[in-house]
Amino acid sequence: MFSPSGQILASASEDKTIRLFDAASGREDILQGHTKAVVCVAIDPNNAVLASGGDDKEIKIWDLKTKRETCSLPGHDSYVMSLAFSPDGKFLASSSHDRSIKIWQRA
Repeated sequence: MFSPSGQILASASEDKTIRLFDAASGREDILQGHTKAVVCVAIDPNNAVLASGGDDKEIKIWDLKTKRETCSLPGHDSYVMSLAFSPDGKFLASSSHDRSIKIWQRA
């Protein structure tokens, strides 16, 4: 998925990584932290934060400037299928194969 600014292309991968590509230069960064396949990613409207979800049932939040994980959100009983930030970036919605949807408020 492209970031709202179009500057970053992010992809989820079965090799447990998130790959970030700078759209202008093609530079690739790899984020590691999931213990199973990464299924989905979302970038907040300010292009500051990436959320990732996967087969490990966790949502991870990443700082796009430092490329580091800032927190992990357990809470689903099955793999995370999709993620989306609200237009103002204050909330993150997640859906899971466990048939649940969760709304997370950002601090």
